[in-house]
Amino acid sequence: MWTVEDVSAYTHGCVTPRRVAGHAVMERRAGADWRDLVLGPSLQCLEAATLGMPFEVWKTRMARNRSEGTVEAFRNVYRTGGVGAFWKGTGPKMVESASKGAILMYSKEAILGAALDAGVGAGMAGVLAGAGGGICQVSIMGPCTFLVTGAVMGNAAETTSDRIRRTWARDGLKGFYPGGTAIAFRQATNWASRQGFTEAVRSQFKKLFHPGEVDAKLTKGEDVLAGICGGTLACWNHPFEVARVEMQARADQGQSKLSMTGVFRMVVKEHGVRGLFQGIVPRWGLGIWQTLFMVTGPKLVKDALGMN
Repeated sequence: MWTVEDVSAYTHGCVTPRRVAGHAVMERRAGADWRDLVLGPSLQCLEAATLGMPFEVWKTRMARNRSEGTVEAFRNVYRTGGVGAFWKGTGPKMVESASKGAILMYSKEAILGAALDAGVGAGMAGVLAGAGGGICQVSIMGPCTFLVTGAVMGNAAETTSDRIRRTWARDGLKGFYPGGTAIAFRQATNWASRQGFTEAVRSQFKKLFHPGEVDAKLTKGEDVLAGICGGTLACWNHPFEVARVEMQARADQGQSKLSMTGVFRMVVKEHGVRGLFQGIVPRWGLGIWQTLFMVTGPKLVKDALGMN
């Protein structure tokens, strides 16, 4: 039987009912919380400031210089400025991380909660939440990723403020959004895949590691492993990242513009299909790192703080 408190909680959207063995069981669902606006930026900035930036710089170089091998590109980044070269462009990256982290966390948690409350399965709810959150990020990611790409691939002597002034004088606001289509496709598929795959793997882990337990709860280690699997599987969309880097690098260096499909055709013509996956190793590392921070991390932090 439900108590008065149970019914009140349900009608206010805090929990949703389901039936197990003929009895009503109350299950709390995820949802947007103002604290997500603090948690998101904090986790995203921590992700970027640690291994996120080195993977980003390494991946960006390979996506643009498609003739370089994985180890060769790593060495070439180091030769341009030592260890510090792997954190080049950190300034605009921190602005990007703080803003996109807040947008992603709040929007995807809101969508995830709504989807779960509507009875959508965990995997599909994760896909919808991730895609929606990723698309919401695009508005602020365009300028920031453009500046980071310019810092990595452009004139090493040019500062970020100089690059901003030059771009504004040449093209105005639209100059900061080259590769917008590729960014939109990348972000939507990025977080749809990372969130969706991770939620799907978590569901399978519950059956595998906790068979017969109706309300099974994964251990922290199992949650982390699910995040690693989700981040790995989400790398299928790497061609969008190659297109994004190429389009932004060409814009920064004043070269002729190409559409996303135009970049795909050029890369395949010059390097074959393999060229669309150039930089997949650092992207794999980055995908796992970001998934652990922005998919698995929020769950673990919220569990620890009693927010779930």
